[in-house]
Amino acid sequence: MMRDADPKPVRLADYRPPDWLVDTVDLDISLHPTATTIRARLAMRPNPLGREGSPIVLDGDELVLKSLALDGAALAGNAYSVTPSSLTLLAPPQQPLVLEIETQLDPSANTKLMGLYRSSGTYCTQCEAEGFRRITYFPDRPDVLAVYTTRIEADRAEAPVLLGNGNKVEEGEIPGTSRHFAVWHDPWPKPCYLFALVGGRLDRVGDHFVTATGREVDLGIYVEAGKSARAGYAMDALKRSMRWDEEVFGCEYDLDVFNIVAVADFNMGAMENKGLNIFNDKYVLASPETATDSDYSSIEGIIAHEYFHNWTGNRITCRDWFQLCLKEGLTVFRDQEFTSDERSRPVKRIMDVRLLKAFQFSEDAGPLAHPVRPSTYREINNFYTATVYEKGAEVVRMLKTLLGPDGFRNGMDLYFERHDGEAATIEDFLACFADATGTDLGHFALWYAQAGTPQLTVTGEWNPAEKSYRLDVEQSVPPTPGQPDKQPLVIPLAIGLVAPSGEDLPLTLTDGSSPAGGVLTVDTARASFVFRDVAERPVASLNRGFSAPVRLVSNLSTEDLVFLARHDHDPFNRFEAVQTIAFAYLIEATQAARSGRNLPGPEALIAAMGASLADPALDPAFISQVILVPSESDIAREIGQDVDPDAVNAARGTLRRAIGTALADPLAHAFERFAAPGPYSPDAASAGRRALRNACLSLLAEAGTGEGVARALGLYRAADNMTDRLQALTTLAHYAPQHRDEVLADFYERFRDDPLVIDKWFALQAQIAEPGTLDRIRELTGHPAFSLRNPNRVRALIGSFAASNPTQFNRADGAGYEFLADTVLGLDGSNPQLAARLLGAFKSWRLLEAGRRARAEAALRRVAGKPGLSPDVTDIVSRSLA
Repeated sequence: MMRDADPKPVRLADYRPPDWLVDTVDLDISLHPTATTIRARLAMRPNPLGREGSPIVLDGDELVLKSLALDGAALAGNAYSVTPSSLTLLAPPQQPLVLEIETQLDPSANTKLMGLYRSSGTYCTQCEAEGFRRITYFPDRPDVLAVYTTRIEADRAEAPVLLGNGNKVEEGEIPGTSRHFAVWHDPWPKPCYLFALVGGRLDRVGDHFVTATGREVDLGIYVEAGKSARAGYAMDALKRSMRWDEEVFGCEYDLDVFNIVAVADFNMGAMENKGLNIFNDKYVLASPETATDSDYSSIEGIIAHEYFHNWTGNRITCRDWFQLCLKEGLTVFRDQEFTSDERSRPVKRIMDVRLLKAFQFSEDAGPLAHPVRPSTYREINNFYTATVYEKGAEVVRMLKTLLGPDGFRNGMDLYFERHDGEAATIEDFLACFADATGTDLGHFALWYAQAGTPQLTVTGEWNPAEKSYRLDVEQSVPPTPGQPDKQPLVIPLAIGLVAPSGEDLPLTLTDGSSPAGGVLTVDTARASFVFRDVAERPVASLNRGFSAPVRLVSNLSTEDLVFLARHDHDPFNRFEAVQTIAFAYLIEATQAARSGRNLPGPEALIAAMGASLADPALDPAFISQVILVPSESDIAREIGQDVDPDAVNAARGTLRRAIGTALADPLAHAFERFAAPGPYSPDAASAGRRALRNACLSLLAEAGTGEGVARALGLYRAADNMTDRLQALTTLAHYAPQHRDEVLADFYERFRDDPLVIDKWFALQAQIAEPGTLDRIRELTGHPAFSLRNPNRVRALIGSFAASNPTQFNRADGAGYEFLADTVLGLDGSNPQLAARLLGAFKSWRLLEAGRRARAEAALRRVAGKPGLSPDVTDIVSRSLA
């Protein structure tokens, strides 16, 4: 049975408590490749807050109902009804009862990878957001919390490892058979989306952790046979995460065991199921030969993120899916803070803001824009977005900025104390901070309800006669789908006034007060702030640390920005000053490329970058960020309308060649100076050195002198780690086509038996900005190593093409759009979640120039016109065209 093809919109305003609660869930799951049987015993009772006399309505999807009993007695057919999406007991007794349900499913045929599925011989589950209904009939909503006991049975040869939520309380053989069982009990009430089980032939990497109160926790990471040597870094990251959460948030782990399982076929990055996290193996497996510094950093951050969910997501969960940012945005903020403490806080902040601008700002500017807490949805799987995650984290960060570290910690402590074991809302969350600090956060709550990226226009003026400096601030939020009119937000604007000496001036307003932490609160459409005792003209450093997720427009001159790039005490704003100069030049250069006119050289930008390269006090990782030229997608976002991707590409390439030529000597010097002093290490300092060397290498190669290509060839041949080898390969593939086929063939032969590395090989080829790339991709879809059934492989080849190759995806003839539309339609029947995510590449189609815009719209309408689309794809395409 299939789910309804066109589900009705779900609205936050229509929320009502469940009519029935579930206290305990006892599951007996007999695993079989094609006929798995699930026996569920649900202890239920009427909800005092629900509707009196209501039926029991349970969700279901593609289930075969084998039997149904109420309080031990089989139910007659006229006592219940079954549809493709539900099981309803029409007139149950209005008292506590026990419902027993037996269902059967085929895990090997479950290509959607939601619910219980079997892939590469391993049984696995994914239940968030609405996958548990594909295992058994159940009230599949996050505000139904129950205590789970799960008995798992399987053939021992097929699945010697059987894992579930909580603690293992029993295991044994089944006499007279080749089968065995394990029983797992989770004492903490949880929603069904956190249910998990795994069965298969897996190797285990074990360790232990002693909590702050002295309890010993057994740690296990389970991987495919032969890959256990590559799980060591993930284990180390887990232990560091556990200690950090105790020290920074007072959150101690609460079970006797914590397990992680890495699987190859997984729609998500990872999932925080209680005590049994399931990961895409790309976020667990690492070795110097197969993983880049970026991979190591991602493993560290995602391991931490899923572990931190134990409290912000599991112990306290969401009342409904509209509150998704309550667990995801908050937990992203927590993992960002963890990485900042473990690595470089300034560099982490820069990278997080890059990510936010690249994905969330673009989302805000397109047809898929929505608030951090949306008010309606058709398919919840499509709201696992940059807005919910990254902008949600920024809202939490602003809360900390406004309340201060102590006020924020007091609010978090109250949140954990007040709502432990509950399904909470954004209002519950904010109330804890309001009560803990005596702050009215009613106005601040608009950040959760209002979509769009605010623009902050700041004009600074120094008055030498009065020795004062005035800042006039104006905020506005553009219209977004469903929200044409916007209200002013509460914006924490962190500032500094930098004197000609490079020192920060004291910030004293004319009334004698000083803004705490240098943070001005802007909560009206227009505001003015006047500072006294300013004897010399300062340069305003605005939105320090990116204190608010806004577009900043100011009257700072290029000379002011060059000054900040050299002298600002705020590292983020030193970086941002260079980026602002680069964007201004690139926007003008793009216009020049379309009109055929020439521009003066980018001397100011080159001077700013050169100053950073020459500053021995700067962290190499920081310098590597400063000299990165904004991406084509970033430039297109800043242009904002009538975008010609070919002109953007030409402008960016010209700028990079100019930088590589003008700074050839310092770039070459940095490349040599920051060579690794010893064997590979993934630590932050070593990674920063490699990041700078490889940024230098890329600029030198694009300059076209031949020296950069020679260095890349030498690095490729001598590399003892994947970071250097892949950067050299990327450089050669993009800037040395005469060597491309040779090194691509060599790379494939070296790593042909490692799927995660071959994903990198596919992705690299998809990103080459040449007219022949689309034909290459079509050819690669027939490669023996390519499979549409593997989400990682599809994302690597086709996702990388659509998301990271603007000129070729946005080809003027529309062929890129047609290719993606064909892929989406081909995938929709087998994996609609993956298909919908690929379709999200059209999110900025309305910003393109007229010809491309028309072809993108035609491709979207072709998708929309296909009968029988999944709810996932229907939702994305309809919102894209609205």
